[in-house]
Amino acid sequence: MIVHLIDGTYELFRQFYGRRHFSKGKDEPFGAVSGVLHSILEMIETGATHVGVATDHVIESFRNDLWPDYKTGEGIEPALLAQFQPLEEALTAMGVVVWPMIELEADDALASAAQIASGDQRVEKVCIWTPDKDLAQCVRGDRVVQVDRKGKTIRDAAGVREKFGVEPKLIPDFLALVGDTADGYPGIAGIGAVTAARLLNQYGAIETFPPTVLGEQRDRALLFKTLATLRIDAPLFHDVDELRWRGPTGTFAEWTERVGDARLLERCRKM
Repeated sequence: MIVHLIDGTYELFRQFYGRRHFSKGKDEPFGAVSGVLHSILEMIETGATHVGVATDHVIESFRNDLWPDYKTGEGIEPALLAQFQPLEEALTAMGVVVWPMIELEADDALASAAQIASGDQRVEKVCIWTPDKDLAQCVRGDRVVQVDRKGKTIRDAAGVREKFGVEPKLIPDFLALVGDTADGYPGIAGIGAVTAARLLNQYGAIETFPPTVLGEQRDRALLFKTLATLRIDAPLFHDVDELRWRGPTGTFAEWTERVGDARLLERCRKM
């Protein structure tokens, strides 16, 4: 079987701004929700059987306590933020497993789900649907891969090495050194992607760097590595068959009326 793990927060953002482009700035109350549901139904129509969606129920996480400038929900447009919880509820009504994260982030849920699923010998491949570079650390050979829907690329371990210059397991170290503007930490001054890759390939993880390499910046780099390291211990499920899609629940018809998109129910009924 192939397990598909989807970054629901990213998909919601993608649908919201994609639809705004075509609607000339007029936001439908549940337009992004409808878009995400259609995209997941398309995956199921084309053969996906085991699906899990991770969402940021709130944007803030334990990382905000570690670094005050870590990303927050501040600045997210109200029309988009108002669709976070409806997405979770609509997916559940559609019969899709959802993990709404509070203290952890959606990325942690994806990493944890990949860890659990890849431990099952019945699973042939785990596909993590997100372009977020954090998730590159979860890639394992060609069995756990990262799928960038927008870029239409599938990134295995060789793809991670080609893009970042380091092995997947060193991605947290790489991000700690170069920074991640999307997550709100700057990295180490004077170290860019090329230098970071060279240092990591020469010395290994930051903890094994000679003291002179980072000097007084070592503790700062280790803090950023903690921010970049995804948790893989979230107890999301016990058996991958819990992720099997078995059709919509009895409340989905009501949800399609609320969303204002009868095509969703029609697509479900055809499967």
